[in-house]
Amino acid sequence: MTHISPDPEPERTTGLEPGGGVPPGETPPAESSMPETLPRETHNPAKGWSKGPMTVIIVLAVLIAAFFLAYALVLIL
Repeated sequence: MTHISPDPEPERTTGLEPGGGVPPGETPPAESSMPETLPRETHNPAKGWSKGPMTVIIVLAVLIAAFFLAYALVLIL
């Protein structure tokens, strides 16, 4: 099995100047121009937690805290 290097060979790669430089017309677009090409996401906008799940989480947290407080009081007495 032979090993193939993923690096391009400068003498066989198009668009490279002697010495390995790249002419201005061969460079990719700047990063700032990339977000305009993506589709706008409107099907699932982020609105945060709804009231139902947040209420359930808070109630469970209070019940667990009350259980451990009662358990600690029973151990002390």
